[in-house]
Amino acid sequence: MNNYKNILLAIEFSEHDEAITKKAKDLAEQLKAQLHIIHVLDNIPMPDTPYGTVISLDESTHDALLEAEKSKLRHIGNHLGIAPSQCWMVWGNPQEEIIQLAVKLQIDLIVVGSHSRHGLAVLMGSTAKDILYHAQCDVLAIHLKST
Repeated sequence: MNNYKNILLAIEFSEHDEAITKKAKDLAEQLKAQLHIIHVLDNIPMPDTPYGTVISLDESTHDALLEAEKSKLRHIGNHLGIAPSQCWMVWGNPQEEIIQLAVKLQIDLIVVGSHSRHGLAVLMGSTAKDILYHAQCDVLAIHLKST
């Protein structure tokens, strides 16, 4: 396990982030690895207007909802002592964006949270499962307990 030099932590801004970030930070410190964070914007609520959406899908947008997301990412990055250049917020499909960034940054390990799935959710799949099957590096899925 000492081959991990670049770790990518995928967060979703949920009540589970603290547990996931602590485990990822501890692992990065133990391995003396560089820790990166990614949050993928795939579903910011956008009220319909006669002229389209209120938030244009551009990372330089300065809408209040987008600013709140940026602030959350900055806060987590600061809390973990991660440089802003290692904190990523992107638009798109979470599985695809996480895997693409992992390739770009030559990530050795992706850390994600994994929810227990029951019933139809098992058949529908999850982001963690998709990342596990498609990533070109190792994936550590942190089991998230329901609260």
